Amino acid sequence: MLGWVITCHDEHAQDMLDKLEARFGPLVQCRAVNYWRGLSTNMLSRMMCDALHETDTGDGVIFLTDKSGAPPYRSAALLSHKHACCEVISGINFALLALMYPQRELLSSAEFRHAIVAQGVPGVSSLWHQQQKNPPFVLLHDLYKN
Repeated sequence: MLGWVITCHDEHAQDMLDKLEARFGPLVQCRAVNYWRGLSTNMLSRMMCDALHETDTGDGVIFLTDKSGAPPYRSAALLSHKHACCEVISGINFALLALMYPQRELLSSAEFRHAIVAQGVPGVSSLWHQQQKNPPFVLLHDLYKN
């Protein structure tokens, strides 16, 4: 089963987790990380790293963030590059998470990434999808070659 780390500004991550648990019962391999104004990047990264290790049983982890490019998204992006089968999704809301909850047990992390973006909810994207739009910078010539 895929682990979920829900991370949003203020108390929205915990609110979403509470609503999901009210609907589906206790959620295993699911943690909320709230990002409060003034929280250091280092502390946010440590909290997210702890959540990653608490939710990962080997099948992968999905970081579910509220805003693309915001500190929770950036911290998740950095962590996802260090761990196999990690995905970062941005633009999430409660309705989308409730819809996708049953898919945690059925899909791989990459399949989940495609499935959640394919729902067509405005503003929902993934780090992978963003990277496909903006591939990494590559030099077309060698500056040091004579």
